[in-house]
Amino acid sequence: MGFFTDAYDLFCISLVTKLLGRIYYYQPGSDTPGALPSNVLSAVNGVAFCGTLSGQLFFGWLGDKMGRKRVYGMTLMIMVICSIASGLSFGKNPTAVMSTLCFFRFWLGFGIGGDYPLSATIMSEYANKKTRGAFIAAVFAMQGFGILAGGMVAVIISAAFKAQFPAPVFEVDPAGSTVPQADYAWRIIVMFGAIPAALTYYWRMKMPETARYTALVAKNAKQAASDMAKVLEVELESEQEKIEKMSQEKGNDFGLFSTQFARRHGLHLLGTTTTWFLLDIAFYSQNLFQKDIFSAIGWIPKPKTMNALDELFKIARAQTLIALCSTVPGYWFTVAFIDRIGRFAIQLMGFFFMTVFMFALAIPYHHWTLPDNRIGFVVIYSLTFFFANFGPNATTFVVPAEIFPARLRSTCHGISAASGKAGAIVGAFGFLYAADGIGVRKTLIVLGVVNFLGMIFTFLVPESKGKSLEEMSGEGEEENGSTAESRQTVPV
Repeated sequence: MGFFTDAYDLFCISLVTKLLGRIYYYQPGSDTPGALPSNVLSAVNGVAFCGTLSGQLFFGWLGDKMGRKRVYGMTLMIMVICSIASGLSFGKNPTAVMSTLCFFRFWLGFGIGGDYPLSATIMSEYANKKTRGAFIAAVFAMQGFGILAGGMVAVIISAAFKAQFPAPVFEVDPAGSTVPQADYAWRIIVMFGAIPAALTYYWRMKMPETARYTALVAKNAKQAASDMAKVLEVELESEQEKIEKMSQEKGNDFGLFSTQFARRHGLHLLGTTTTWFLLDIAFYSQNLFQKDIFSAIGWIPKPKTMNALDELFKIARAQTLIALCSTVPGYWFTVAFIDRIGRFAIQLMGFFFMTVFMFALAIPYHHWTLPDNRIGFVVIYSLTFFFANFGPNATTFVVPAEIFPARLRSTCHGISAASGKAGAIVGAFGFLYAADGIGVRKTLIVLGVVNFLGMIFTFLVPESKGKSLEEMSGEGEEENGSTAESRQTVPV
């Protein structure tokens, strides 16, 4: 549910930006509907990502220091409070409304950022090695439902408001095409994200700390055994001596900035950060600017021919269709196949097809803009989404939760995820200026090259299919080579 809310909150804003422009930036006498100035649009779209990046680094580090569970409730409370607050504004003038929205969306992003490393780490530490990939991917796959829910909520609310407050189209009556009640519509859509987050709070607080954290980091085998006995509903013996023996061993206590970490996991961290960074440049620039691409190919009519709520309805409907047909299925394909064909194969295949489809859209771009070929454009565009999700978008989230030692796992996942969000910021701000500056066709070619680089960097990432977390991270191995008996550190 945390991830469902994350996706809802991050993506619902792109549905309402056109409406915000009509409400707050319409110039009386102008023959085009109001639109957000490009710097305001960038800020509204991108500010949550800046918050997410900070949250991933901060809560990732805190999760390793204080424990996964204690930090997990904090992130949720921040999300609930900031979701509600971002739908409220100080004052009525455009600057005040946008400033409030951006301020609270930054802190909303901060809370969402904490969910990334913590959810992945908790799931990887609870799951068994046979189905671990599917479990972590299933957490991430809720993102698809979050995007879908965002579209559906916007469709329902805009339809209800349209029925209640009919308005003429912009061409007929520019001022009357945006009814005053439309100001409530976007606020309801933005605040709705608080509901699923609030409902989850109780269960998060009831969840015990993961046994791997309690045993390997907090060094309390007795507590770990009693927690897992509750979860698994079986009797378990604690093995405190083994934990103490491990903690005394040299070589199992290196820090993030040590040469030993660089030697063992340096290339892995480089692999997880670069692939996530490159993927998110392409993924988020596609996602946030769907509506612009739909308008460019004529899927959404010209703004003048619609009233404000009608435009919101059509944008939300288009986004819901894309989510339903390509985004959601892609995630669940990953869940089904990740423990069969492995993380590496899925990631490589995903990047490969994303590269191919980007070039297929970019090179004959003029051909796709002709009215007869629009359906083809949407199909190929959907396929790039499908292979992002049945590909690197899911695997970049799964792998960092599996390959690093327990005491650094949440931190390293946070660093990898923050690197991804840096890519998202490049995508969100960069695409806007690139599409204006060099045009959509050249921008798509650049994204194709970015995906190709992602394919190259995938070769740095190890395969973790079917291996225990301790095998992957090298914990439980003695210096003179590992023994099977000392490898299983947590009595599960």
